[in-house]
Amino acid sequence: MVADMQTIVVMSQKGGSGKTTLAIHLAAEAAATRRALLLDLDPQASAALWGDRRGELPPDVVAEHPARLEASLQAARRDGYDLVVVDTAPHADQAALKAARLADLVLVPCRPATFDLAALQATLEICDLARRRPLVVVNAAPVRSRVVAEAEAEIARLGAAVAAQVIHQRVAFQHCLIDGRTAGSYEPDGAAAAEISALFADVCLYVGREVSMSA
Repeated sequence: MVADMQTIVVMSQKGGSGKTTLAIHLAAEAAATRRALLLDLDPQASAALWGDRRGELPPDVVAEHPARLEASLQAARRDGYDLVVVDTAPHADQAALKAARLADLVLVPCRPATFDLAALQATLEICDLARRRPLVVVNAAPVRSRVVAEAEAEIARLGAAVAAQVIHQRVAFQHCLIDGRTAGSYEPDGAAAAEISALFADVCLYVGREVSMSA
């Protein structure tokens, strides 16, 4: 149990970054040890649909309009949530900026591909405007490929922190969401589940440092 509610905003200005899948898995991982809420701000409502398929299993999932984010976070704090993961919409500069300003940590998924790395700068600029230091996650990466190291070097060149754990493109991530599961419930001993657990541990350490720095 954490002392106060923490908010992790998963954000990418580029579509197809794997943002929603990452937000879902982090919220579900958090729900194993604390009271977690997943707020879906994306008009496509993919995370909310996953929550509907999941039924009564945690985490709680709520679709919300970006304009009500601050009020929703205040309500979540009153309701005793420990952690809120916010899934934002791509190509929504003002909503993303508002969400970033309300975040304890902005987590930015980025595929290790040329166009994705080129588009990363737009997301980093929003974080700069919000005065938040993002943590970039190399996401949907090919297994055993030098492009991961090249992507990490490019992200560092842009001045952003890179998560130690890389999330790879794995079958479990593709199939588990259909019926409201996660990679961990689809394949409990699989590599995808292990990667999410390791990433969540890293995120908890990072968000703790960010909260203490901004206090």
